[in-house]
Amino acid sequence: MSPIEPEGIRRQSTTRRRRTVRLRTLLIWLAVVPTVAMGTQVAVTAERLLAQSQKLRSDVAAAEQVGAPLYTLMVDMQAERTATAARWTGTDGSEGELRVRREATDLAAAEFRRLADDPSRSFVEVTRQLEKLAEYRQRADTRSGAADSTLAYYSEVIGKVIQVYQQEFSHAEDAELAQASRPVVSMLQATEMVAREDTVLALAGPSGELTFAGYDQFVSALGAQRYLHEALIVPHLTARDQRFYERVVGSSDWQTKTRIESAVLSGHKDIVSGIRLPADVGGWSSAHANFSVQMTTLNIDLARSVLARGEAKAAELQTEVAWLIGGSAGGLLAVVVVVVFTTRSVLRRLHDLHVRTVTVAEETLPDVVARLRRGQTVDPEALPAVSGDRDEVGRISDAFARAVAVSVDGHRELAAERHGFGLFASGIASRTGNLVSRQLSLTEDLQDTFGHDEALLAELMRADQLTVGMRRQIENLLILAGGEVPDPHTEPMRVADLLREAAAEVEDFRRIERQALDETSVEPAAISQISHLLAELLDNATRFSPPKSKVVIRAELVTDGLSVEIEDRGPRVSPERYEEMNGRLHEAPPYSVLAQNAHRLGLFVVGHLADQLRATVTLRRSVYGGTSAVVILPRQLLVATDAHAPREIEPQARVLELLPAPSRVTAPAAAPVPSLPAVREPEPAPEPEPVVHTSAGLPSRRTKAPAAVPAPAAVPALAVRPALPERVPQTHIAEQLREPRAQETVVRPDTATPEEVADAWADYEQGTQTVEEELRRDQP
Repeated sequence: MSPIEPEGIRRQSTTRRRRTVRLRTLLIWLAVVPTVAMGTQVAVTAERLLAQSQKLRSDVAAAEQVGAPLYTLMVDMQAERTATAARWTGTDGSEGELRVRREATDLAAAEFRRLADDPSRSFVEVTRQLEKLAEYRQRADTRSGAADSTLAYYSEVIGKVIQVYQQEFSHAEDAELAQASRPVVSMLQATEMVAREDTVLALAGPSGELTFAGYDQFVSALGAQRYLHEALIVPHLTARDQRFYERVVGSSDWQTKTRIESAVLSGHKDIVSGIRLPADVGGWSSAHANFSVQMTTLNIDLARSVLARGEAKAAELQTEVAWLIGGSAGGLLAVVVVVVFTTRSVLRRLHDLHVRTVTVAEETLPDVVARLRRGQTVDPEALPAVSGDRDEVGRISDAFARAVAVSVDGHRELAAERHGFGLFASGIASRTGNLVSRQLSLTEDLQDTFGHDEALLAELMRADQLTVGMRRQIENLLILAGGEVPDPHTEPMRVADLLREAAAEVEDFRRIERQALDETSVEPAAISQISHLLAELLDNATRFSPPKSKVVIRAELVTDGLSVEIEDRGPRVSPERYEEMNGRLHEAPPYSVLAQNAHRLGLFVVGHLADQLRATVTLRRSVYGGTSAVVILPRQLLVATDAHAPREIEPQARVLELLPAPSRVTAPAAAPVPSLPAVREPEPAPEPEPVVHTSAGLPSRRTKAPAAVPAPAAVPALAVRPALPERVPQTHIAEQLREPRAQETVVRPDTATPEEVADAWADYEQGTQTVEEELRRDQP
């Protein structure tokens, strides 16, 4: 079989494909990332709020546990400081008062030490200062050192207590609580300033004299407490606390305090050692004892208010955390629902678009292309239309619809060009077929005229055979142009006769050995197509196998229909080439492939005919090393043979039937010529006369009106020649090629010289050798 050059091996792309992320994954990540970020932020916020709430509750618990003993310790330390100052100056009854105050301070200090056991807080500094209390008490009792240094110790301890309040219970992380706790600390500081005034006045003693340093301490304490009351306490009190504060400052005791402070500032007398206090400062002690109790009550109310706000704020923070977690969970759930719905909606639309695209690409578009190739119209409703949607999926759908429209328009133009090319090729085939018909007629006339010349008759038969091959090539052009080979047969034909007819189309028909049974026939409508298909395969087998080798064609019934096998002794072909050729046989190639393989069109014609017949043609390696072509014809093309029906043999096949075997062609001219049995023609044609062979081994042609021809002296036995079988013109020619033949006015004789014929034959042999060398190079 003739190997076909491959279209070209597609090179595999060496570029690595980048891993793409699925759209579903992108959409999920698009929702997961903000959701996780939102969840993380909620968790951090909730943790911070819970920590703040826990801190508030811890502060409230610490204030309730330690705040009261700490405040009592501060008040007792202030009273002990005043009693120590009075004892230092020798005031009457001060010793007993000091003993009582020291006992109260010791109880408060012990209670504070018992409760303030948290090392993480600032209670440790107060405890460390309390450890020095015994030392300074001893100094006060022995009056060692200056009174100011001893009293400064008490002031330092009280300052540490106020600092504990300021650090532990001010709630600086919460603005509202910090604003509420500010009057409490300021009130403690103002109370300390008043207590210092009381200590300075007690230090004056019975003499009523103060040093300049003592006077400066009094003035500084007075200015500080007035500033604290006016700037930091009164503006930040609530309405309820404001009313209570106004009652305190409006009392007679507070008025006495204010009057004495003014008298000390303006009514003192300067002396050498310092100043002398006015005489009316004696009412300070009783007034201070009364309004200090009221101020203590106000301080306690303010502290309790702050603690209550802290507890409420802690509960509010917990409620806020609960709402935050609940709202965030609801928001996250809503986000998940929206994401799932959106993702499903987008993916569903994309899936529908994918299904429509695949349907158009695999079903609609191939059907449209096939209809256009067949010259049929296309329904525009079958193609996707542009919807004009503005979203992304709609724009993709519209873009695909435009691409399909452009593709269909291109195929429509290509189909129109192909149809025009088919008409052009059909016209060329028609004109060439007319010339071939004239050539066959001319050959018949020459055979009738010069039938007595055996050598010339043999050459004329060879020319006749070549002309038949030309007609087959013209029909190949018609088939490749998209046309069909019409079948003039009206009756079924036996398979044996079909094989004989196909072999008659081949130039080197003498090498073909046929093996077929007569119990199966072929439908009339498929005879010409099957004959043409087998003739192409036989011609390919004879041309690409050794000149003296046999080509066997056998036919037999199989499960799927009729199997026709053609086996030659040609060169070996690689498995890859068989796979390539079978691919072209099982699928009709486009014109682009035909253009690239214009010098080898036999298998393309076979593929077209097999596609029209719904037959399968498979090439494989023969057991003899050559190629075996297996043709499976479907059962729909077969009919049972009538045993009593006459055998109809086409004229060209009849010539093949009557020709002698190759061994007889080389027989000498004087060899006896046996008579052949008569061949039955279809009714009402009469049976043919017995055919007598010439000395060259060829059958003699039977003329329409046999005439007596003088026999040459050298061959007396052939005085009367029986006529050759008569050819019926245009029996096998395609319908498109059947045109009225123009009347030939002048018969132009062949002017080729014997040298030119010899040169043509040498060119033919050289071409055959070139093809064989190409085949050898193609072998693996």
